[in-house]
Amino acid sequence: MSKKHDAIFDDVLSDLDTPAQPQARESARFLKRSTTISDRLSGELEEKTLRWVDPSECRMWERHNRDYDLLNEENCRDLIDGIRAQGRQEFAAVVRPIDDPQYKYEVICGARRHFAISWLRANNYTQFKYLIEPREMSDEEAFRLADIENREREDISDYERAIDYGDAIARYYGGKQKAMAERLEVSQPWLSRYLALASLPAQIVGAFPSIRDLKERHARDLKPLLARPVTADPVLAQAAKIEVQQQSARNGRGPFVDPADVVKQLRQAAELPKVKPVRKTDESIYRRSSGEKGIIARKKGRKFQIEFEESLSEASLRGAFDVFIRERFGK
Repeated sequence: MSKKHDAIFDDVLSDLDTPAQPQARESARFLKRSTTISDRLSGELEEKTLRWVDPSECRMWERHNRDYDLLNEENCRDLIDGIRAQGRQEFAAVVRPIDDPQYKYEVICGARRHFAISWLRANNYTQFKYLIEPREMSDEEAFRLADIENREREDISDYERAIDYGDAIARYYGGKQKAMAERLEVSQPWLSRYLALASLPAQIVGAFPSIRDLKERHARDLKPLLARPVTADPVLAQAAKIEVQQQSARNGRGPFVDPADVVKQLRQAAELPKVKPVRKTDESIYRRSSGEKGIIARKKGRKFQIEFEESLSEASLRGAFDVFIRERFGK
C-alpha cells in the first residue's frame, strides 16, 4: 500500500477514535427521536410490549391447536438446544391476560416455547424465563392467529389442525364452510379435507399409533368406505381390533401397526367376500312310483351321471330306470 493510501486510512481511523462532541451527540439523539416519532405517525413503526415471565404464570388456551400433552423432550429437543445455545428465547410467544387466580396469561401461540423453557427451568437452568407478548383479542381472533402461525409447521399434526378447524367452524362461523374459508383465506376444498379428517370415527383414530400418524390423505382414502353401511361396519370392526393391538404397543407390549398397514387392513375389511357362482346342473329324479326313492340323473356335457342309494331295492331301481328310459326315448 502506498504512503498516500496509508495517510488516508490513518486520517479516517483517527476520526473514529476521536470522542464525539456533546453538541453532535445531542443532535444525533434528537434526530433519532424525530425519526422514531415520524415512523410512528406514518404507521411504519409499531411498538410491542414484551415481558419475561415465569412459564408457570401461563396456561395453554383451552382451544389451542396443539396438543400440549404430546410435547416431550425428544420432539422439542431442537428448540431446547437452540434456546440454551442462544442464552435466551429469541421469539416471543403471544398470550392474552386472563382473570384467573392461578395464572396471569393464557398462551395463544407458543406452546413449544413454553414447554422448552419449563423443561430448562426444571433441569437446572433456572435463569431462563418465558418471553411473551400480551395482547387483547377475541376467541375468533385468537383462533386465526394460532392458525396462521402454525399452518405451515410440520411439527403440528394434520389431525390436531383438523380438530381445531372442526371446533372453530361451529363455534365461530355458524357451521358455514364458505364463511370460514374466506376468513382464513383458504380454498373450500382444502378446508373440506381437514373437516373430513376431524369427523373420522373414534375407532379409526384409535387404530393409528398416534394422532401424529393420522394424515389428511388417510381421511380421503377411508371416506368412501365409511359412506356405506355395507363397508363401514366391517371397517369399523377391523379398526377396533387394530386399536387393541395399538394400545398394547403403547403399554409396551408388542410392536405398533404401521400406519400404511392400518389403511391396508381397513381397505381389505371393506372388500365384500367373493361368492362362488352356483354351478348350474341339468339334474332330474326318476322314481317307479310316488313316495319311493329313485335315481338321480345329472347331465354333464354329452354324458349322464346316474346316482342312487345303495339300499334301493332291485324292483325300485328297475322301475326307476324304466321311467328314465321312457322319458329319455319317448317310449
